[in-house]
Amino acid sequence: MNLHQTLASRQLARPQRGPANADYETVQRAIAFVSENYRDQPDIEAMAKAAGTTPRALNELFRRWCGLTPKDFLAAVTVEHARSLLRDSHSILDASYELGLSGPGRLHDLFVTHEAMSPGEWKSGGQGLTIYFGFHASPFGTALIMATERGLCRLAFADAGEEAAVLDELRAYWPNARYVEDTARTKAYARRIFDPSQWKKDAPLRVVLIGTDFEVKVWETLLAIPLGRATTYSDIARKVCSEKAARAVGAAVGKNPVAFVVPCHRVLGKNGTLTGYHWGLTRKRAMLGWEAGRLAV
Repeated sequence: MNLHQTLASRQLARPQRGPANADYETVQRAIAFVSENYRDQPDIEAMAKAAGTTPRALNELFRRWCGLTPKDFLAAVTVEHARSLLRDSHSILDASYELGLSGPGRLHDLFVTHEAMSPGEWKSGGQGLTIYFGFHASPFGTALIMATERGLCRLAFADAGEEAAVLDELRAYWPNARYVEDTARTKAYARRIFDPSQWKKDAPLRVVLIGTDFEVKVWETLLAIPLGRATTYSDIARKVCSEKAARAVGAAVGKNPVAFVVPCHRVLGKNGTLTGYHWGLTRKRAMLGWEAGRLAV
């Protein structure tokens, strides 16, 4: 899902206060101004002036309407255009100046914030990036764990005989990265993920979530689902933007890069029925049952 599709989904949300039409028109003016003037990297004062309101009011309205600050939206627009330029074979230096940034360092900061990797790594399909991986036993069959120096980046499951196919599937996301099998390194992640005694709030697991802003927002919402509880796609859509965006939420849930850690298995159909799960409905049932057992201990 690209940025414009993300915005379209988020704009379905109703503002919590104030005349709906006036709020909508103000947000639209701000979005149009940012989209047309991102190369100038306008500050909040310029955005507010174009929208016909004050900086403080625009910040509050933007958060209420689409879940972002105007500054966050500007950054997302900039990264979206950066992706396009890099795909078109612009150099990182040329892309930086084309986007109105002070230089490659600023573009690097934006990419690390929004993509959890450098623009060079993204442009080259992971070239220069080292990803460590290992297969480990888990309560739900064999788990394939991948991690970079920044943290856990992929978690998948494989039935007997499917290990190589699952590895190939995950490697396709960053085909030019250097993959190193290092079970000693990934074993620590396996222990943290599947041993409840290691689940400590004061020592959170480092996770790299690479996706669009909308996808990451959905995944963050999944992380808030308590152990032993379940929710629906509509409920998540309502929290993220609008219940009408349930289909878009479903697509984002399906792209969850770290299964089980980001608990997409806790999402059920509208009537509480189990729905499709990339790693199999049997495994989804096993996860829900295993978690219920943890609560009973």
